[in-house]
Amino acid sequence: MAVSSLYPFNPTLLSKISAQPHLFVHPVLKRSRIGEMVTDDGRRRSKLSRFLTLSMHSNAKVLKSNRKSRYGQTISLYDSTEEEEEEEEDEDDDDVSEDDWLLDDEFAEPAEFEVNGKTLKARKKINERRGGQRQLDVNRNTQEKRIVGNFYHTKNKMKGADSSHMDNKAKLVPKAPNEKKYQKVSEEIDLDEKWIPLFDYLITFGLKESDFIQMYERHMPSLQINVSSAQERLEYLLSIGVKHRDIRRILLRQPQILEYTVENNLKSHVAFLRGLGIPNSKIGQIIAVAPSLFSYSVENSLKPTVRYLVKEVGINEKNIGKVVQLSPQILVQRIDISWNTRYIFLSKELGASRDNVVKMVTKHPQLLHYSIDDGFVPRINFLRSIGMQNSDILKILTSLTQVLSLSLEDNLKPKYMYLINELRNEVHSLTKYPMYLSLSLDQRIRPRHKFLVALKKAPKGPFPLSSFVPTDECFCQQWAGTSLDKYLAFRQQLLLKKFALKYERQG
Repeated sequence: MAVSSLYPFNPTLLSKISAQPHLFVHPVLKRSRIGEMVTDDGRRRSKLSRFLTLSMHSNAKVLKSNRKSRYGQTISLYDSTEEEEEEEEDEDDDDVSEDDWLLDDEFAEPAEFEVNGKTLKARKKINERRGGQRQLDVNRNTQEKRIVGNFYHTKNKMKGADSSHMDNKAKLVPKAPNEKKYQKVSEEIDLDEKWIPLFDYLITFGLKESDFIQMYERHMPSLQINVSSAQERLEYLLSIGVKHRDIRRILLRQPQILEYTVENNLKSHVAFLRGLGIPNSKIGQIIAVAPSLFSYSVENSLKPTVRYLVKEVGINEKNIGKVVQLSPQILVQRIDISWNTRYIFLSKELGASRDNVVKMVTKHPQLLHYSIDDGFVPRINFLRSIGMQNSDILKILTSLTQVLSLSLEDNLKPKYMYLINELRNEVHSLTKYPMYLSLSLDQRIRPRHKFLVALKKAPKGPFPLSSFVPTDECFCQQWAGTSLDKYLAFRQQLLLKKFALKYERQG
């Protein structure tokens, strides 16, 4: 009987086969491992003598039980390295029609595998030859795959591993870093992987995943900008004075700014602001407050608004820069409607002249943003309720227009009560010192009054409101006649007492 092997025939070795059940001899049908053709009747076409065939269990690889892979993992006696698997795959590709030598091999004895302390036995079954064609034993092959698959699962914590299709390289390759990135965004919107670099850049400005969703809902095309263009535009804003912390707020309010080019848009709008007399130190602040101004045409929108403020409203052209600094939104609103409705209301309600309203707008241009029903009317009615006439109210509003923005419950009413009950003053004193209504009750009015009372330097009768006007240092020199440190310590102690009292009430 002709056999084949990688090793020359040795009679001594043959005599020991019976004592070693894992070695056996079988005829070769088609091609030996060295490429020689062998027929069924034992005849061979070469001059080589007989060869010995060893089962897969006597493979030379098995003799090295301590083999390790390139990754430092111990390889099973029945496992193969990556290089060997690749070589076997190459051989299969070269000659697909020929039988695989491993699948055609017959086992004389059941093979025993030891995995994690458990001994597993492959099912023994020898195929019979029919008409010169050998059939594969499906049960044996499936059992072997299950055993080897379980071994891979134990070693690599992977399910469903197949010994004939396992790729060690694939097992050790980590997941793509973007798979778990921005999971919240991907759940809310259709996240395009091309946006990931832009997201990575924008999070350096403090943006969160919820911010990206808001930007998407507000203006989705802004997320399609490549990161280099976005970086160029945002770095330009930083170079003209925009604070790093303000970039997030700007993008949430005006995400379109990522689409505006530096040369054709950003620079022309910055030049327009500088032309109004706004200093460079204030440019960044104006952009942070009103980033939408970049979406308005300089020639067709912004410049016509300025002309209307000068010619129709009557603001001095020299004061336009100051007005824009105080209220940048004035450039992006329908100024004609805002001006006309408020001017008409004040002239009818209080008898205000055009000059009165122009002074109000110049000092406090936010006036053009306040609601008439929710802002003007309640505060004018309060001043009337404490005994003021329209002329007194007009005088106060002309001098201190921000009264229209103060809270009734938290500001105006408490100050009025303190004026009457503690300072023993009359309401008409407010027309002379309207600034009293804009000062802090806890930080200035009450501490100075209590400090002079403690020093026994408070004048008899109405407490002079003029003592609240100067700075702390001037107050100590002119009114208290003591050091600034002493006054500040007294004020701090007064604030702590109030805080403790408030905390007790809440408890």
